[in-house]
Amino acid sequence: MKSDTENKKSKKVLKTTADPFLIDLLKSSSPSGYEFEAQKVIEKYVTPVADSMKKDALGNRMATINSKGSPHVLMMGHMDEIGFIIRYINKDGFLFFDTIGGHDVGLISGRKVRILTEKGMVYGITGRRAIHLLTAEERKQMPKLQSIWIDIGARSKEEAMKRVSVGDAVVYDNEPFYMDNGLLCARGIDDRGGTYVVQEVLRRLSKKKMAASLTSVSTTQEEIGTRGAIPAAYEVHPDIGIAVDVGHATDFPDGDSNKLGEFKLGAGPILARGPNICPRVFAELKACAERLKIPYQVEAESGPTGTDARVIQMSREGVATGLVSIPLRYMHTPHELACLDDIEWVVQLLVEFVSSLKPGDKFEW
Repeated sequence: MKSDTENKKSKKVLKTTADPFLIDLLKSSSPSGYEFEAQKVIEKYVTPVADSMKKDALGNRMATINSKGSPHVLMMGHMDEIGFIIRYINKDGFLFFDTIGGHDVGLISGRKVRILTEKGMVYGITGRRAIHLLTAEERKQMPKLQSIWIDIGARSKEEAMKRVSVGDAVVYDNEPFYMDNGLLCARGIDDRGGTYVVQEVLRRLSKKKMAASLTSVSTTQEEIGTRGAIPAAYEVHPDIGIAVDVGHATDFPDGDSNKLGEFKLGAGPILARGPNICPRVFAELKACAERLKIPYQVEAESGPTGTDARVIQMSREGVATGLVSIPLRYMHTPHELACLDDIEWVVQLLVEFVSSLKPGDKFEW
């Protein structure tokens, strides 16, 4: 087994630009329950190479290649992101909202946002009282969600309601951009980075002969309770399942490695170990990384993970499950940060994993 030092010396891809497929996914607006734009991107890039592309009542997109192969492998990455939902429009045309998924309320105000309406995109800004107008006590406290609103420039409720409706979804409005050392900053890398990976693995394997069958699923509503994964895992009924999500990098000024473990951008995929993970799947993923000289990091998970892996493992009679994560800084903020090398390495690792399977392979233990 290779040491951590040897892994760190492994060859780097050092990508400085992303696949257009990934960029198009990151530009899409797809909060939980409103994943329409991401669905269209996936259909555009994946349908031409898939043997079949299925959709279901929750909006999942399930692409399959080599359907008669064995074993049947399922890969999942969720396409939804955190967002907001309009719940009230006041008499002056200001919009009040609830959160979709987990937010740091302190980061919400002062942002440009997109409102997804039936008539098209409406742009606004999140506002609250300026700091000059807050009391000394209020300045010490986290703002309450009810004290933040969206301003679309309307002068009345009637004017606002001609443009937006209660129940419209909202996301931050910012575009992906590159930073030094092959870093990519964008909204919603959690987890459109993961959904890109599972579909890109399928795209690359569609050109190769292999024993296994592969179904790559872009799931919906993960951010509000891994909801899309439940019917999708049941429908696919796989022998082996891999979830691809993001994991917390701890290489920032007050990153708590004592609590979370040590994870760095550019240090390779994060492979999970623990009760949610089949030991044989973990061992094979690690072996594949070492064969390809891909650096990797290991994360200890003491119980069910907060990912689609928790659903895959418990589907039907149970599924041998693995979890591979992309290291990510600033999760669930308007600007998440990942390394393009790590994303590419996850793709390469999973291409190797599926390619290496032999007919009838089982991961019982």
